[in-house]
Amino acid sequence: MWGIVPAAGAGSRIQPLAFSKELLPVGSRIDEGVERPKAVSEYLVERMIAGGADKICFVISPGKSDIVQYYGGGFGDAHVCYAVQPKPAGLCDSIFRVLPLVPPAEDVLVGLPDTVWFPEDGLRALPDGILSFLLFPVERPEFFDAVVTDDDGRVREIQVKQPGAATHWVWGAFKLPGWTLGELHDLWLERGKQDEYIGTLVNAWLARGGEARGVRAGEAYVDVGTLHGYREAISVLSERPATEGGPSPLAAASPSWEQHQAAGVALT
Repeated sequence: MWGIVPAAGAGSRIQPLAFSKELLPVGSRIDEGVERPKAVSEYLVERMIAGGADKICFVISPGKSDIVQYYGGGFGDAHVCYAVQPKPAGLCDSIFRVLPLVPPAEDVLVGLPDTVWFPEDGLRALPDGILSFLLFPVERPEFFDAVVTDDDGRVREIQVKQPGAATHWVWGAFKLPGWTLGELHDLWLERGKQDEYIGTLVNAWLARGGEARGVRAGEAYVDVGTLHGYREAISVLSERPATEGGPSPLAAASPSWEQHQAAGVALT
């Protein structure tokens, strides 16, 4: 199973940083008995692997070679590769960069690399073979993509950053088969690539008879893309002990990782 990590954004909400925002140190991991800083994107990659992904593709901009240096060719038991988004053009454009690698019958996981959420195995709750969203309760749904479902969990509408959202449940990650990813891509092209957010594209797809599910299996969700979110993530993680991880990507890290750590710690 593929895991797609869209990491080409500029991260303007939390700049200036001396490195890609996906490498922002948040919390820690235990590596061979030693506690080390943990890049925020590691949380998503770990959750994708827990959800069944054995291949991870980072979609990066041309200037984000530090992500390649950090992760190298693998993370734990998963292989890692990279696709390039020449310029920031939204989540839809980013995700579709990986489409040539995905067989129609293979499921795909998609998440955001500047988020921290629980439970760690939440992606296991999503069914195979259908577009499904892992949903989390938040206090301010207008800052996210709220997912309106019926009593059976069928998605009726995704309200993209909409004031007065009809629900407090927002999507934090999703799963879909390759053939559905292809259908969404075709519709995106038909609509003139106007959809920046996946929510508006899915709404158009649902209107044409598509089906999606919302699974309310999420417990906590933090967007680390702002200073407020960064501090909230530190608070949430402080209540949970650092865990023993698999092989650390630090073996492939750039020589300036210590500088990265210092810059991240300075944010507190």
